[in-house]
Amino acid sequence: MKSRVIILGPPGAGKGTCASRVSDIAGIPHISTGDLLREAVRERAPLGIRAKGHMDAGELVPDELVVGMLRERLARPDCQKGFILDGFPRTLAQAKALGGIAAVDLAINMVVPADIIVKRLSTRLVCSKCGAVYNTRTLPPKKAGICDKCGGKLYQREDDRPEAVRRRLEEYKKKTKPLIGYYREKRILVNIKTKSIGEPPEANVRRVLAAMGIKG
Repeated sequence: MKSRVIILGPPGAGKGTCASRVSDIAGIPHISTGDLLREAVRERAPLGIRAKGHMDAGELVPDELVVGMLRERLARPDCQKGFILDGFPRTLAQAKALGGIAAVDLAINMVVPADIIVKRLSTRLVCSKCGAVYNTRTLPPKKAGICDKCGGKLYQREDDRPEAVRRRLEEYKKKTKPLIGYYREKRILVNIKTKSIGEPPEANVRRVLAAMGIKG
């Protein structure tokens, strides 16, 4: 079984949802660098304190700090059987840094047509209190504009508006083209294609499991 997996894909591709479900089935941890960063800041870990300084200044957190957090996380016992990494690497430099921490068995590249992503993200709503995510097309709240979980007000992020989504997709393509090529040259890249807006997440979960050598 290919158990050390990274999931690549543009914003709105469904990386987090897919990684979470594959994690449950495969019995390996789903690791999100965004979650790692928030946890380190919340717990006031040394790397988290340094990262917060950059965040408070409106700066990107340097790769060396993110890599340091990732190194600590991958050293935990639950990662001995493997992991599924979501949100990292995003650049060629990060991919090479990851290679210095752990070997990667499989790089999943989630390929989703731009029009599907625009439809997905332009109908996404986020809770202003707890951060829960909804979608007016596929996962609407029980009461329009109100979070089911905490009663908070739902809103649309500025970068989820159609014109902003298209800009984000173009930026993603430019940044990740070398990254895709890097894993293709290593012969561990597998493209997972979403075929339609109505295709359920389980379809991609089954495709990823098959690529890992697991019967879903």
